[in-house]
Amino acid sequence: MTRTGAHYLESLRDGRQVWLDGELVKDVTRHPAFRNTARSIADLYDLTTDSAAAKVLLTQDGIHRAYSIPRTYDDLVARRKAFKTWSEASFGYLGRSPDYMAAGIAGFSAVPGVFATSTFDGTANLEAYYKRMSTGNLYQAFTITNPQIDRTKPAAEQEEDDLFVRVVKELDGGVVVRGAKMIGTGAVFGDEVIVGTIEPLGPGDAEYALSFSVPIDTPGLKFISRTSYEAGARSVFDNPLSSRFDENDALLVCDDVFVPWERVLVYRDVKASLLQWWGTAAFPNFVHQAATRFWTKLEFLSGLAILIAKPNNVYDLPPVRNQIGRILGWLHQARSMVLAAEAAYEAVPGGEGVQINLEIASAHRAMAGEIYPKIVQELKLLAGGGLIQLPASGMDLRHPELGGLVAKYIRSPGHSAEQRMKLLKLAWDALGSEFASRHEQYERFYHGAPHVYHPMIVMHTDTNALENLVGTCMAGYELPDTPGLPA
Repeated sequence: MTRTGAHYLESLRDGRQVWLDGELVKDVTRHPAFRNTARSIADLYDLTTDSAAAKVLLTQDGIHRAYSIPRTYDDLVARRKAFKTWSEASFGYLGRSPDYMAAGIAGFSAVPGVFATSTFDGTANLEAYYKRMSTGNLYQAFTITNPQIDRTKPAAEQEEDDLFVRVVKELDGGVVVRGAKMIGTGAVFGDEVIVGTIEPLGPGDAEYALSFSVPIDTPGLKFISRTSYEAGARSVFDNPLSSRFDENDALLVCDDVFVPWERVLVYRDVKASLLQWWGTAAFPNFVHQAATRFWTKLEFLSGLAILIAKPNNVYDLPPVRNQIGRILGWLHQARSMVLAAEAAYEAVPGGEGVQINLEIASAHRAMAGEIYPKIVQELKLLAGGGLIQLPASGMDLRHPELGGLVAKYIRSPGHSAEQRMKLLKLAWDALGSEFASRHEQYERFYHGAPHVYHPMIVMHTDTNALENLVGTCMAGYELPDTPGLPA
């Protein structure tokens, strides 16, 4: 049976330990810091029950296309269309929607040999894991980044031995782990959380070299939430994005968590713990989903730019057209990279199926992080002081004394005060609110820091071909023997 939004929401009422402002949240589906976002994610699942959307979102076997392993170019396009359908439902603001990590799991399954090591053979567990997640259409959350403690030292040389998640005990039925992982984006809304390490580990870090997926309500798992922008929203009218699409970020703390062996994918293998992410199709699959979502987000911001310019009658002014053209240029750049990466698809190295072009996927990481702040800046310049001089609440329009004043001074030609306020409240939430600031920082580091992804662009690029092109040019001429004569 296809999973519905109601089924999803019910699954969240499992006693998971989510902490916010020193409070243990008993039910994320009802708490004012999480309930609207949980409902937005539930809406994604409801789309899979809509006959028209289901044709795009689901395979003939009834699983989400994000879980499928593409075999052809057409399969990549079909998967992208599914990514696009879900991303449009949140206007690109749910960065870690369930299809993100679903694509990662499909990437693992495309290269199962990575999980067969001398210390642990996780291939059978991987097969069961893929089946469990895909057939249940489950939401896989993840925490794969170590806390920022001392970045000059490997995991085993930190001040304390449990600052990062590590094995502290091995039992007949599994292992006991202790430590923390950061940036659990959307983790409080997941069905399971996969814990691993995306950064390289040192030769002495075997105790930290593991990967496993367990239910969110597993005893000993604690999720410590950052400030909730949803909780701070005055209303959907005043904060239309942060009130509905604050996917949250949480610190995961493992307090002597028991992990059964059948839930373990990688164990005590430093190389495999890294290759799980970079030696399978997981990374290009991540970028395929993320790049499609980013394209959608830029469509939204481009539309916002046009709607900001029109009410003030400046849309046709050459300087404004210049600004909007610049924004649209970035939009088409983002879109073109997705289409190009699909068209230049390649076989999954050492595995099965195909993936988007790795060179373009790597370049997209840099492009997205660099242009997003520029787009936000252009929109802020376009909106000007209108973003600042807004009534505290849309309900001021209903006030018996203030309503007439607001209606008179906030309007613009052809647009009522309510229409204009609705637009500018949306713009502020996208550009200037705390929610907006988080998204700008988030897009900058969506796939890592520049000092990480720039060298990886070099690694994934056929630099020999570039050198050979220059070499061909240089081979076409020589220093002449006599000055003034051609070579």
